[in-house]
Amino acid sequence: MGCPRYNNYVKINSNTFVGSKPELVLKTVFGYDSFRPFQREIIGEVLKKHDTLAIMPTGGGKSICYQVPALILPGITIVVSPLISLMQDQVANLESSGIHSVFLNSSLDFESYINTVNEIRNGLAKIVYVSPEGLSTNRVREILSDSKLNISCITVDEAHCISQWGHDFRADYLEIGSFRNLFPEAVMIALTATATQQVRLDVVKNLKMKNPAVFVSSFNRPNIYLDVKPKHRAAEQVFQFVSEHKNESGIIYCNSRKTVDELADLLDKKGFSVLNYHAGLSDQVRAKNQDLFVRDKIQIMVATIAFGMGIDKPNVRFVINYDLPKSLEEYYQEIGRAGRDGLPSTALLLYSAADIHKIRFFFQDAADPQKSEVLLQSMIKFATSSYCRRKTLLAYFGENFTTSQEDKGCCCDICSFGEIPVKNVTIPAQKLLSCIIRTNERFGQTYVIDVLLGSHSNRIEENGHDQISTYGIGTEFSKEEWFKLVDFMINEGYLEKSGDYNILKITFKGKAFLARREQLEMPLLTDSGEKLIFKKKSSKITAEKPSENDETAAKIMENLKNWRKRKAEDLNVPPYVIFGDKTLQDLAAKKPKNKTELLNVYGIGEAKAEQFGKLILRIIND
Repeated sequence: MGCPRYNNYVKINSNTFVGSKPELVLKTVFGYDSFRPFQREIIGEVLKKHDTLAIMPTGGGKSICYQVPALILPGITIVVSPLISLMQDQVANLESSGIHSVFLNSSLDFESYINTVNEIRNGLAKIVYVSPEGLSTNRVREILSDSKLNISCITVDEAHCISQWGHDFRADYLEIGSFRNLFPEAVMIALTATATQQVRLDVVKNLKMKNPAVFVSSFNRPNIYLDVKPKHRAAEQVFQFVSEHKNESGIIYCNSRKTVDELADLLDKKGFSVLNYHAGLSDQVRAKNQDLFVRDKIQIMVATIAFGMGIDKPNVRFVINYDLPKSLEEYYQEIGRAGRDGLPSTALLLYSAADIHKIRFFFQDAADPQKSEVLLQSMIKFATSSYCRRKTLLAYFGENFTTSQEDKGCCCDICSFGEIPVKNVTIPAQKLLSCIIRTNERFGQTYVIDVLLGSHSNRIEENGHDQISTYGIGTEFSKEEWFKLVDFMINEGYLEKSGDYNILKITFKGKAFLARREQLEMPLLTDSGEKLIFKKKSSKITAEKPSENDETAAKIMENLKNWRKRKAEDLNVPPYVIFGDKTLQDLAAKKPKNKTELLNVYGIGEAKAEQFGKLILRIIND
């Protein structure tokens, strides 16, 4: 057999369900009582032989949309899949359900490959998985063009890869259209989790789809909390986060193999259950590490973006982007691997200006650097925005965040707190734009800021910019604050960066701002770039009392009181100034595990959470 490790499974005859009702196949083969949203409608279109494009979020059940029709339609279904690991997982799942399926890829030795080909030709395999690279070869096309075969359906998984506007463009996907021409009677279904309107148009055009039915599920994943933080000692930020999520499964994405290895090593030395995954490891090591993670043998996987596509692990509780993704599509794909079981999960994004420079460095190798820059700008705007993350993300994919969705809660870092305080930056913004004009719009942000701060660098003096009117007039801001103002004005459209050296240019909007003397406000920032949150939302927090038989709570209360007494003595204040008994009781009853939960305790605001939070959480966790 082509896949000998599946021989022990009970097989269902390949034609058993031909012509059956989808509901019967769903229950009998897959064990589900009902379809998820859009699944039944998509399957209905495919069974009617209508080409279909389905945009469904990660965990939305895309595979059912082609696997059920594959069993009902006569003949075989060809599935174009981009990763060997993804094919292996899908085949393993189908085989465990009694449906014999095979894959054609480089993981098969010669004997297994020949056996697999014979199974296909003899009609023993109902679903055949093949890579886009393999599909473009004459050998595979000859196998699938055998006159005895009846190819009834062509499925394209991860269809966004066919668009240069997609975040993971692969040229071999463009060959699928010519393959489809060989089987004009076969219906085609294209599936992906992320596709903007432009990507959808590209998919339909490049796959030569015929008046397809298009289904777009909601991109909203309300169970995923969206959290974005500027990098500030990033490794420590990760340590703190994973410490607050002990015994939880998570993925940490990095943009380079070196960073993956370094961070995994640091976490390992800190005692965390962690492994690494990237293309620099051997196939055997990658497969082993992935298997250990999927089977919950290890808790944390530090990986490049090569990891995760098609990994059906439902209990991933968090995804951390250690580096800024190159696009919102890539970001959405990665965070979608959290909370596939629908339970609360967290997506933490860390970003810095250095990330942006590193990404742009690789644009020279991109198929279209200008498109890459457009995608990056959307990612930057999301990361630096002061507005609802969920609304921004959904709007990018053409979806409005409706009132009914808002009623269920936003679950993002912006909306979890009250209004972010703003600061009038009209005069600093005028100074910044004036300095750019005085230096003839020929320099980047670092140089312009140095002029505003009155730097005595040789370059500034040689250019005579220590003599212009804007030299040294910006000392009311620190250098970091000036950088934040520049970023804000770029995001708001007053400035833009131009050329290889990111020279600051004033836009039409920026010139109008100067001419009209408009007022400008920006979110108040600390020197580290963190947003200052003065208060939480005004929702009332109810204090709880631990039950009388809660021995853990009693021990927590005892330890908290001892700690409060020592802290009060250190600070030379009465114990109640630290926390009242009502707060200690609420802490013991609720047993918060992280800062977010700590802020839902009576009597604890942002300041006290920042000052005492780590110690309190340690006492409770211990």
